[in-house]
Amino acid sequence: MPLSLFLLGFLFQLLHAHNDFFTSTGHMTDLLFTEKDLVTSLKEYIKQEENRLVKVKEWANKLDTLTNTATQDPEGFLGHPVNAFKLMKRLNSEWADLENLVLEDTTNGFISNLTVQRQSFPTDEDQTGAAKALLRLQDTYQLSANTISNGDLPGVIHKSRMTVEDCYELGKIAYTDADYYHTELWMAQALAQLDEGEQSPIDMITVIDYLSYAIYQQGELERALELTRRMLKLDPNHQRANGNLKYFEFQLEKQRKGETGIKEDETRGKKVLDKRDVQRERSKDPLPERKKYEMLCRGEGLKLTPRRQSRLFCRYFDNNRNPRLLLRPVKMEDEWDRPHIIRYHDIISDREIETVKDLAKPRLRRATISNPITGVLETAPYRISKSAWLSAYEHTTIESINQRIEDVTGLEMDTAEELQVANYGVGGQYEPHFDFGRKDEPDAFKELGTGNRIATWLFYMSDVSAGGATVFTDVGAAVWPKKGTAVFWYNLFPSGEGDYSTRHAACPVLVGHKWGEKEADLIYRKHYQINGYMNEVKNSDAHAQRLRWNDYCFSLSPF
Repeated sequence: MPLSLFLLGFLFQLLHAHNDFFTSTGHMTDLLFTEKDLVTSLKEYIKQEENRLVKVKEWANKLDTLTNTATQDPEGFLGHPVNAFKLMKRLNSEWADLENLVLEDTTNGFISNLTVQRQSFPTDEDQTGAAKALLRLQDTYQLSANTISNGDLPGVIHKSRMTVEDCYELGKIAYTDADYYHTELWMAQALAQLDEGEQSPIDMITVIDYLSYAIYQQGELERALELTRRMLKLDPNHQRANGNLKYFEFQLEKQRKGETGIKEDETRGKKVLDKRDVQRERSKDPLPERKKYEMLCRGEGLKLTPRRQSRLFCRYFDNNRNPRLLLRPVKMEDEWDRPHIIRYHDIISDREIETVKDLAKPRLRRATISNPITGVLETAPYRISKSAWLSAYEHTTIESINQRIEDVTGLEMDTAEELQVANYGVGGQYEPHFDFGRKDEPDAFKELGTGNRIATWLFYMSDVSAGGATVFTDVGAAVWPKKGTAVFWYNLFPSGEGDYSTRHAACPVLVGHKWGEKEADLIYRKHYQINGYMNEVKNSDAHAQRLRWNDYCFSLSPF
């Protein structure tokens, strides 16, 4: 109950209890002093309310400016990973603080409205997930904490700077996972911003405490000792720092005397170890090709030799004079030779893209993967996206898109899966995987009632400012998103055996947003029918070879 209502209620009770006050001047003089006390209390309440409302107004003005900017280009704004992280943090933590600030004010329905709205706000899990996405982007694209904190990312439109609290939050989340490598990076960044004079409710001693411990856990005793001494200069009575000081000095003395039994050369070798490699060992990273995957995401992939490059062409393609492609052949470009990856340009229109997105948005759910051991669908940390499935019968646009895929590829769509629409959020990715089922997987496609996936067709429904490539880790290829295009490759050899060179991944989006639409064609035919089908494709390719010398190349002539 607000203080003013409490005081008024108390006064009314007092008047009713002594309803004969008017009969005595003495009693009436007492009421004058009571009223004076009430007025004093009321003025103090008003002062507190005004101070509170100033804070609320500052918060509202700040958020008004921010949300006006953000809602003009929501996907562009959230394409910056720092903006996405801060949105999770704001809605999960900071709005709760505001709710506590104005909890006494129930007169305008704001609190009840906020309480209802908060039921659909991000959770702690969302905030943690967004933080880990930032750490993932930092590793994949080799970004310093300072670069991310300053918002100096390539292609950024809505630049956003991180506060000391933001950096501290990232460091704490890493610390909770015993990820001392990232704890050090972000606590050091928080400390640097404090040293530069940034005002923050996070005190320097707390930051140094985390930082020194993270550095100690990574084996750097001298740095940990140096930071501990700095803590004690700020707070000579800090109990933990005093204990750590003695312990670190004791351990360093043991090292100097050689009592640890570690040779000098071995100690020196440990110091030059990549801290991140050590952290990977500690966290038991399950991805053996992690370094190669991240290199490809950064554009550090294999460069084709001039001879291999000379075998790649671009051309108009009508797939053996398909009636629907005769007057409007598709623009076809070779992206890679082995496996043969083809890109089709201007293969889906902006209108079709918007229709697909509108159909998919209400159904977007966290993407799942098939557990290779149990075969059960489940969410996984290495597939960070939401997806929806669209059937041809639902909308003429989907039917038209399916027909176009069939016309271009020559694949029958009768046994194809539905179109899978994927939307990648902050740090969204899909780590290296195969689209075809392997022999060691239990009943990979039993539920679908069809056979293995012989080919994959992937639409790009958005441009991406930075990151978001589709990379093939086995061969070192990278295909970059371009709105309105699609890429296509075969997952199986003519024999029906899987082509392991098609192992691929969706790199995390650094800046921007990524929409993709994937069609994995499934075939349920006998072995000889697969061979016959593949021979037909070869004949089609031969026809395309003849067209190469007659058609304009993209680099020589615009369409």
